Amino acid sequence: MSDESEYLYVLARDVGAALEQAGLKLVTAESCTGGWVAECVTDIPGSSNWYDRGFVTYSNEAKCEVLDVDPNLIETHGAVSEAVVRALAAGALQHSRAEVAVAVSGIAGPSGGTAGKPAGTVWFAWQRLGQACRVRLERFAGDRKEVRRQAVAVALQGVLDVCKK
Repeated sequence: MSDESEYLYVLARDVGAALEQAGLKLVTAESCTGGWVAECVTDIPGSSNWYDRGFVTYSNEAKCEVLDVDPNLIETHGAVSEAVVRALAAGALQHSRAEVAVAVSGIAGPSGGTAGKPAGTVWFAWQRLGQACRVRLERFAGDRKEVRRQAVAVALQGVLDVCKK
């Protein structure tokens, strides 16, 4: 196992322990990470005790059809935006039996970026039932795989943080 794979494994294991201790289940809503967060959590033995399901909504249409994101949000703010990740997290909770959601939408690159949203731009949202949604913007450096790997790590760390509060 590579160092970066081991880091993600340990982080996912810690997320699972925190969720299980709190009696919570997780749902994921992923775009640019393409299910990598779900892969990390399901690598952990016993994850069925605390992981409910995952949604990979890569296209704008999928975001709207599967997780009820308002198309006007995407048209107004773009798929990579605070408004859209908030809507993804809310939609994931609505369409699952989980109490904690993480949503990720970004531009992994190398193309697809703009001056305002360059490659490496990633928005995150973490929503726990009964609590305010937390959002975060990151601008990662590196190639496509490295941007996605960093996004997975931030997504998992955010879940861990939400479980502790």
